[in-house]
Amino acid sequence: MIFDGEMYALVMTDESPPPGEAPAPRPLPWELHPSLTEERLTAAARLLARGRADAIAFADPWAGDDAWSIGCRAYAFSKHQLARAAEGGRYFWLGVLDETHHFVFLIEGVPVRFYRGEAEDPSRRTLRQQENEAEQLALALGSDGTEGLMFRFAVETEPDGAVKRIVFLALRGEAGRTECFWPVPLEDGSEGPRNSGGFLQLPLSAGGKAAVRPAQPRKRAGPKGVSQEPGLLEGA
Repeated sequence: MIFDGEMYALVMTDESPPPGEAPAPRPLPWELHPSLTEERLTAAARLLARGRADAIAFADPWAGDDAWSIGCRAYAFSKHQLARAAEGGRYFWLGVLDETHHFVFLIEGVPVRFYRGEAEDPSRRTLRQQENEAEQLALALGSDGTEGLMFRFAVETEPDGAVKRIVFLALRGEAGRTECFWPVPLEDGSEGPRNSGGFLQLPLSAGGKAAVRPAQPRKRAGPKGVSQEPGLLEGA
């Protein structure tokens, strides 16, 4: 027989906080692992944002680009930004574990993936963990406490596809229980600036105008089929 007091004690063993009490604050990324520092997460998020900004900048609706094609290109461009930074040694802590469409990158050995979508509503596909990702996570964090754990960047976008904000997440299990929710301060402490942000602007040549390759003068055939520069034919 279970008395009222014992029943109350059993109920209170549940993870939910007692009535009237605020839930315990979620840990910050660097509290989960020291490699997940604010500086590194911000740098990785900026590379993701830059890839999406480039995809939008190169979009050509007249040629048939639509939201789907731009989204595919944004994913590829973001992968490229991370891979190029890793290969070039721009960040010593950045690496790539899986270069396929399941793309997994490393922050000092800690595996991370990214997706476009709402941070509060990760899809089943987002919660799917690759075998090499799980193995690498166990190596980085140890086998204890890593069961079902995964790290993700959620890239939230505006209706036009521009970055609204990027959130770093620690999710667990098929249900995607959120254990860490950290909006990345992309610029000046703000969360997810629009494409007008300074670091999202595409590089311009000196003078503030896009570099244009000058047209080469065409050669014309002179006497007896000899090719001559136009200036030479005109006596310049």
